[in-house]
Amino acid sequence: MNDLSVLAPVPAAVDSPAEPSRVKALPYRSWVEVSRAQIAANFLAFRSAVGRGVELMPVVKADAYRHGAVEVSRTLEENGASWLAVSNTDEGIALRDAGIQARILVMADFLPFTREAMLAYQLTPVIHSLEDLAELNRLASAREEKLRCHLKIDTGMSRLGVRADAGSISQAILAAANVEVEGLMTHFASAANYQTAQTDDQIAAFDCVALGLHATGIRPALLHLSSTIPIAYARRNAWRSLVRPGNGIYGYVSPVRGHALARIVKVKPALTWRASVLSVKDVPAGALIGYGGMFRAPQPMRIAVLAAGYADGIPHKLSNRGSVIVNGKLAPILGAVSMDLTTIDATHTPELRVGDAVTLLGSEGNVSIDAQQIAKLAGTISYSVLCGIHARVKRIYV
Repeated sequence: MNDLSVLAPVPAAVDSPAEPSRVKALPYRSWVEVSRAQIAANFLAFRSAVGRGVELMPVVKADAYRHGAVEVSRTLEENGASWLAVSNTDEGIALRDAGIQARILVMADFLPFTREAMLAYQLTPVIHSLEDLAELNRLASAREEKLRCHLKIDTGMSRLGVRADAGSISQAILAAANVEVEGLMTHFASAANYQTAQTDDQIAAFDCVALGLHATGIRPALLHLSSTIPIAYARRNAWRSLVRPGNGIYGYVSPVRGHALARIVKVKPALTWRASVLSVKDVPAGALIGYGGMFRAPQPMRIAVLAAGYADGIPHKLSNRGSVIVNGKLAPILGAVSMDLTTIDATHTPELRVGDAVTLLGSEGNVSIDAQQIAKLAGTISYSVLCGIHARVKRIYV
C-alpha cells in the first residue's frame, strides 16, 4: 500500500428534500473508496463456484490492481485465502513486511538480483526455464534446504514458460534434487475468445506435459491454468487443483466472444473513485475550453473544474468523450483532460459548488460508470483503467 493511503470511514450520502442527493465530499483532491466487504464477497463468490476441492489463489499484483495490496490481502486472508499471487519480489516483500502469512507465489521474477531476497522472505518462485530450475537447485544446495517452486509451461502464449518436451522437463526436475516442484502451471492467451481453439489447444499441450511427467513419477500437487474468465464461465476442464482469479476479485469479468456456458460467478466492483470540484463558473457562447480549444461552448454554459486529470489516471482519451456523475446525473467531460484538471459541463447541476464531490468511477443512485465503460470509450481494457489510478490518489477502506 502506498504511503498516501488512509484508513477512515466514508461518510454516507446526505439527502435533502430541497436539493438532489449529494455525495459528501472528503478533504482530498481525489480519492478512491475500496469496499473490504465487496472484496470479501467477490472472493467468496469464486470460492463457492469452484467448490472446496479447488484451491483459490487471488492475484494481488500491481498493488491489487490499484485497490491497495496490503489491505486487500488482509481482507482475503481473513476470509480464508491461503495463497496469494504477485508479479515480483518487491510486491511479495511488501506483503510479508505488513504481516501477511499466506503462501505468496511470485509469477514473473526470478532475476539474479532478486533470488536471495525472494527466498529470505519465504516467497515461492515461478520458474520459467530449465536453466533457472538448475539455478534454484544450486541455491537450495547452498542453503542446505529443499526449496519449493512452481514450473510454468509455455503452452502457446509464447511469453514466459518452458518450451520443452516432457522428457527433457522430467530429466531437469529429477536432476534438481533439492527442489520440490509443487506446482505446474500455464497461462491462457485467449481465454475470452470462444471463437478460437487456442485455449483448448493450450489445455491439450499442458496435459501432454503433465501426463509425461506423471509417467516418470513426477506429480506436482498443484496444477493451475485458469484466471478469472475460465472460472466465471465454468470451463471446468481448465480448473484442476488451483485457480487464479484476478480482475474478478475486484468486481470485473470481461465479456466473451462466441459461445460459452452461462456465467456462474456474480461479482460487483469494489472501488469507487471521486474527485473534488475546484472551480465553478459561467462561460459565454463561443468560449473555447481547455488545451487546444477542443470544445467550443454552443451557448452560455456553467462549467466545473475537477481536481484530477491524466496524472491521476483519468485517460486522456476521455477528452470530449467521457462523463462523470454529478449528484446522480451524468455530466460530460468538456475539452482536453489535463494533467491535473478535468473540466465538465455543470449546466444541468446548478447546485454544484466548490468542494463538492463528483464520481469518476462508481455509482450514484441509478447512474453508474464502471471501468469497462471507461475502457470502451478510451480504447483500452478495464485492467488498464484500474491500474492507471495513480498512487497520489488517496486510498480509503470501508
